[in-house]
Order: sequence, then C-alpha cells, then structure tokens
Amino acid sequence: MNKTKISCAIVTALALNPAIAQEKTAKAQIETIQITATKRTESIQDVPVSVSALNGEALEVLGIESFSDYVEFLPNVIFQGTGPGQNEIYIRGAATSQTNIAVSSVQALQPSVAFYLDEQPVSMQGRNLDVYAADMERVEVLPGPQGTLFGASSQSGTVRMISKKPDHSGFAAGLDVNIGSTKGGEMSNSVEAFMNFTPTDELALRVVAYNDKQGGWIDNILNKPGEGGYTGSAVVIDRISGGVLSDPQNTPVVPPKNDSLVEDDTNDAIYAGVRFGMSYLINEDWSLLVQHTAQSLETEGVFAYDPNLEGESSVNRFIPEDNDDEFGLTTWTLEGRLDKLEVVYTGGYLDREISSTIDYTGYTNGGLFAAYYVCNHYEAATPADERCVDPTKYYKEQTDTSRVTHELRFNTDADNAWRVTAGIFYDDQELATVGKFQIANTELGFFTDLGRTLKGTEGINTNGGPFESEVSFVNDVTHTIEQIAVFGQAEYDITDKLTATLGARWYQIDDTFKGSTTTVDVSRRIRAFGTLDAAELTAVGEDPASIQEAISSGQLDVSLLDTDGTLTVDDTIFKASLDYKMNDDILIFTTYSEGFRPPVTNRVGGGLATNQNGAFDGFRIPVYSTTDSLDNFELGIKGDFLDGVLRVNATAYYSEITDLQTSRFDPTNISFLVFTDNVGDAEIKGLDADITWLASDNLVINAAFSLLDTELTRVNAELAGIAPGVGAQLPYSAEFSGNIRARYYFELNDGYEGYVNASVSYTGDRLAGMTMDAFVTEDATRLVYGVSSGLPIQTEAAVFDGVTYADSNGATFQGGRYIQESYAIANVSVGITKDDWKAELYIDNLTDESAVLYIDTQQFTPKVVTNRPRTLGMRLSYDF
Repeated sequence: MNKTKISCAIVTALALNPAIAQEKTAKAQIETIQITATKRTESIQDVPVSVSALNGEALEVLGIESFSDYVEFLPNVIFQGTGPGQNEIYIRGAATSQTNIAVSSVQALQPSVAFYLDEQPVSMQGRNLDVYAADMERVEVLPGPQGTLFGASSQSGTVRMISKKPDHSGFAAGLDVNIGSTKGGEMSNSVEAFMNFTPTDELALRVVAYNDKQGGWIDNILNKPGEGGYTGSAVVIDRISGGVLSDPQNTPVVPPKNDSLVEDDTNDAIYAGVRFGMSYLINEDWSLLVQHTAQSLETEGVFAYDPNLEGESSVNRFIPEDNDDEFGLTTWTLEGRLDKLEVVYTGGYLDREISSTIDYTGYTNGGLFAAYYVCNHYEAATPADERCVDPTKYYKEQTDTSRVTHELRFNTDADNAWRVTAGIFYDDQELATVGKFQIANTELGFFTDLGRTLKGTEGINTNGGPFESEVSFVNDVTHTIEQIAVFGQAEYDITDKLTATLGARWYQIDDTFKGSTTTVDVSRRIRAFGTLDAAELTAVGEDPASIQEAISSGQLDVSLLDTDGTLTVDDTIFKASLDYKMNDDILIFTTYSEGFRPPVTNRVGGGLATNQNGAFDGFRIPVYSTTDSLDNFELGIKGDFLDGVLRVNATAYYSEITDLQTSRFDPTNISFLVFTDNVGDAEIKGLDADITWLASDNLVINAAFSLLDTELTRVNAELAGIAPGVGAQLPYSAEFSGNIRARYYFELNDGYEGYVNASVSYTGDRLAGMTMDAFVTEDATRLVYGVSSGLPIQTEAAVFDGVTYADSNGATFQGGRYIQESYAIANVSVGITKDDWKAELYIDNLTDESAVLYIDTQQFTPKVVTNRPRTLGMRLSYDF
C-alpha cells in the first residue's frame, strides 16, 4: 500500500471536512464533502455560510455514538442538561436558563437550535430527541440563524443528522462490536449492524439495528446525616415559606432514608433501535425514499453527583429514578425533475412517548409552601410540638408527542447564473402531558387522602381525577403548534467571482395551550385573556378593571390571543450575503441573517405578583413571553493553502438578541409556579475556526476553536437585582473552547496497516443560569447538609433582590452565579486494519478528568452533571 493511499485514509477518517483525494500527480490533498446545508447538494467549501460537517467514517473513528459525543469536537456548540434524552442545545453562546425538567414539557421555552434527523425537525423543549449515531452519512452543524430555510427554532443554528440511504450499487453489510470498562463503574457493550441489498435494479433496501448498554458509575450511597448527607433544615423550610414556624432554629426535622435504594453504578443507559430504508427509482427523473426509525432509550439513576458528598461519583437519592423514551419516525421524500426544475416533496411523522420518575425531595428546600407540605405547625397543640417530617417526594410524568411535517420545494438549475430555491412548509405538533407531584407528607392529618381533581376539563388527557391519594398537584396539558411558512432564496452571479444571495421566509404560527392543573383551569384562564370578557376574568380570579389598566399601561400584552385563547404570530425574516471567490481555493463571504424563537404561553399568565413592592409594584406574570429575535452579521473565509495540504475555515460574527427569553421560578416575589419571561437584550461577538493540516503522508492534524464575548445589554426593570446586570456574561458559554486531534498511519507486514489516534478537547469556565441566586443556594446547602458544596461562585451584585430573608448569619445575600470550571479531556486509541476488518484498543478520558458539564440547581441545592470516568475498551468491525 503506497503512502498516498494511507494519506487518503487518514483524512477520510478524521477531518472535520474529511476525505483526501489523489491527484494524477499522486500528491495527497484534502478533499471536501458534499452537504445539503442550503437544501441543495453542494461542496462544503463552496457554501458561503459557516458549516461543520463530519462524515460517517470520521464518526466511527472518533467513537461517536450520540450527539453529546459529537459536541466534544465542536467548540461553538453546547449540550446542557441532566442526562440522556434531557438536554438542550445552544450554539455560539445564545443560551439562557433552562426550565426544570419536571415541567419542561408543560412550561418550557422553545429550542433556540433546530435539530433535524434527515429532513424531519425533531426538536423539543428541554428534551431534544437523543438519536443514536448508527450508520450515519454525516452530521452537519450550521451556526448562526438559519431561519429562512429551516424556520422556527433555527434562531442560533441548526444541527442535522443525515443517515445513510439505501445504495443501488449492490449488496453490502457490516458489523461493529464495542466493549468497554469504566473506572469505578460497570462494563459497557454495544453491537451495530447494517445490511444493504438490491432485489431489483430499481429497488434498494437498507436495514440498521443497534443495541448499546452504557454501564453506570454513579453510586447511590447511604444517607448519613452529619456526614455530608441530607439532614434537613427547618430554617430553610421556614424562610422560604414566609416565616410560619414558631422557632425554626429548634424545630426538629426528620431526615429522609434511602436504605433500600443503596446501590453502586446506578446510572445505566440502554439505546436500542432499528431503521428501515427503501429507495425506489421510478424512472430516470424521479425517485422515492421511505425510511422508518424506531428507538428506545432507557435510563436509571442520575448522571450528576452531589458535591456535598465525598468523591465525584456519589449521590443520595430517596426515590428510584428512571426515564423511558421511545420514538418512531417515518419519513418520505419524492424527488425528480420537471424539465430543468428540480422538485422535492418531503414529509414525516414523529411519534414519541416519554415516561419518567424523578426524585423531587429537593423541592422541600425551594418551594413556596414547603412548610405546609412537611411540617405540622397547622395541627401542633403548642409551638413546642412543631416538627417537620420526612420530606421524600417524587414526580411522575407521561408525555406523548406527535409531529407531522410537509415541505414542497423547487430548485432551479445549479448551472444558471441565477439560482432559486423556493418552497412551502407545514408543521403540526401536539404534546399531551400529565405530570403528577407527590409533595405533601401523608403522615400529616390533612394529607392522608388528598383525592385531588383538576379545575377544568377542556384539553386534559386524564379523567380529571380524583388522582392517587398521595398526589398533591397535577399538570394535565395539551399543547399544539401549527405552522405554515413560505420561503425562498435566490443567488445571482454578479461576476464569475462575486455572487449575491437574498433569502426570505414568511411564517405564521398558531400556538394553542389547553388543559388544567389542580389549582388552575388553564384553558379557561387563557381564553379569558383572549376575550377580555369581564365575567370570565372574574371567574378565573382576576379583577377586570385591573387587567384593563395593566393592558393600557403596557404591562400586559394580550394582542396575539384570539377569542379561543390561541396565540398567533406571523412575520417575515430575511437573509442576505455576498461571497467572493478569490481563486479556486479561497472563498470570502459576508452574511446578514435573522432568526427567531416563537412566544410561549404561560399557565398562570396575568396573575399578580405576590410581592407588590419596589420593582414588583403592579407586576403581573406575562400571559406569554414574546418572540425573541437574533440579528447576525458575519464575515468568513474558507481556504485551502500550501498546495491543498492546509485548510483554514474561519468566521467572525456579531449577534444582537432582542427580548431574550428565559425560564423563571420566583416563589418569593411572583408565583410558586414556573413561568417564561423576557429578560432583556444581549449581544454576542465571536470567532469560530477549524483547521486541517496534512502534516505528512502519514499524519493529519485537526484543530478547532471558538472565541466568545457575550453580554447582557439591557435588563427588564423587574429583573434588576435578580438577573445579572448589564454587561454580565450569558450562561453556559466559555470565552474560549478548542480541541486538537491527530491521526498517524503506519504500514505493517503482510498487508496490515496500523494507526494511532489522539485528541484533546478543552472547555473554559462558564457561568450557570440567568439568576444570581448561587449564594442563596449555597447557604441552603450548608443548612440542609451541614457542609458546603465547594463549588466556586462569581459575585455579580452586592445585594440579591430575589429573596426577602437574610442568610443563616443574618447578613444580606449577595448576587452571584456558580462557575462551571474549565476542563480538558484526552482520548487515545491504537488500531490495526486489513481489507474489510478493523480492531482497535482505546482509552477515553485518559487523565480521568471529572468535568463540570452542568451545575443543576433545579432541586435548590447544586448537583454536578459530569462525564464518564476513564474508560478502556476495544472495538471490532467487519464489512462484508
């Protein structure tokens, strides 16, 4: 095997823009791959937008199985959440506070990044579809607004997983096996297989199946009060409940027990799925593709450790947690030509079912009515008889979602001096969710048999109750989103080197939020604000005159609601760019683009804040958070240098976000329920770059980095002193992130080839969340556990206005956010190949780094979502 052939294999396997071509001169060069980022098939180096793409062979080389693995090699992409199937994606720093996973299906922001599997959008608030990366053709990441072609939720970017399609060239099959051992954890193993066959010249079929058991490493240890375990604090319970206990300093508390749940390596995850594909060539001009993917994801335990306990793999949980997430996705694409016009019709149907149980014990330390649920002060004979009982709680959710999309688009001939892509898009989503909260301790007399019922019946998914005797609160909601859009993008070659592009998209979104809780008839409440009927407003507990006054003053906006309570928003967004081809190897481009995220209706919208002092005087919960928009300007270069052995792609950008949406939970000042709001405005400046260097015929080196400068430029008045101030950094995004990867090939005897892979990825410090409540959370941690978390906090204000009580020392709380500290992860592997088989030994997380991926404060004391410890394993593959 000559060295040019080795070089071809090197970059094909690793480069972000992979593949190496062999010229007639036998000199190896980096070759580009074909992508569909502009809804045309084009070379990645010729598309005048920033795009990262990794092909299927590179995914295999890097050991990528899920999108969270891929993000490790994308410095400008953030994957934040509490575990598999429970994550949000952010791109280029456009991040905000996440909604508590227990209400993300009910009251969460729409995603700011669109996530696609092939042609089907599969994004979901708080729970993006966790698609296993089996038999993938490539993954494309398009940073920056992509709204003109990809619509809502493409505000800050789009991620597309493109599966391999049935191949008409003939029979092929392959098998991949992986086994790994994690330090301090269980063994993991996976099997993937595919088969491609062609019964006729016109018909090709492809079948893919996979099963991946990812062993756990987090231990649920025995709760030991006084040794860092959960002791509980009547002081915390009293102060968040308005000071209802007579003597909280001396009120006894009963700590929760988990003796029967003690177990090592509790956080297992199992991915299992199958994909069927059929490609039929109708004639020379027309073809039909139909695919069906079915996947189940089952997880147990949690993927975060408790920083109040010793080590970085221990937790105390008092309810067994699990998450079952199944989906079926059927897609179809009919494409062909009408003379010189390319026609594509594509559609899909997604059906997803989620069932989960979450330990909700931490609500005791942050919920407004904590004392009411766990203390006996209402029935104690004397103050001396007051006590707080076992705080163990749970949340159970059943969510069913469906989504139907249709898109018809037309492309003119790509050889024309002018080119047009235009189409119409339709999207119909429905989410039906029931969430049951066991919050109150049934030892207390007035909670022995609750039998709660819903306040309303319209839009509910149950019989309305009575529910189980221990259930304190229920969300039962049906949320539908219907969207229609018309889009177009035109390109014109002004000269042989200069091209102008103009795109636009008109959209209309109808958002209907129906259902009920055990305290609010949501359907009736939202409709009342749509009609502004005095009798209906009175019926839902509001004073019509006060509501009219709030609307007149501009404090409340209901103009987007119709008389049935449906929220309708429509607008047109634009994109414009110029690109200049300096020569065959270098492209320079500049782009202006717009993105948007649609409004979100609130369950308790219009309600008056419980605190009517200062900035909250007259404040009402928004009936809906308004659309937040992002305007983006960028300048980029794509170039091959040094006779094609060095590739540099870089993009500098400036983005302005108007009316940035955020999720809020403010029981002290506003409401005991989570709602969505607009925090203010922000701006982002940054630079993305990726570099591929064919250092020799045997060695290829890749590097990528992201520089970010984010800041809030305006903060709404009622959030002053609660959210970070003007000039503060947006959450979850590091000022610098980067990675470097290398692959070295060498020849062995008898036709064998060997290789060595190495990679290091680095992520800088990030701030957690959009609320400056870290000092409050840390004080509660010390009181509840007897020790601090040890996590660093960045002080951002002298006073935090989100609470009305003092800290445990009687001092005023400062404002600050937790720092998610920087980390670096190194991976190495060595392999040998011959003909159609390959064997590889690997070490992931070589230095056994315990990374702070995400600080989760949804349980009101911090939990640290972390990565898998050092894992040693072996991969075997064979292609028939």
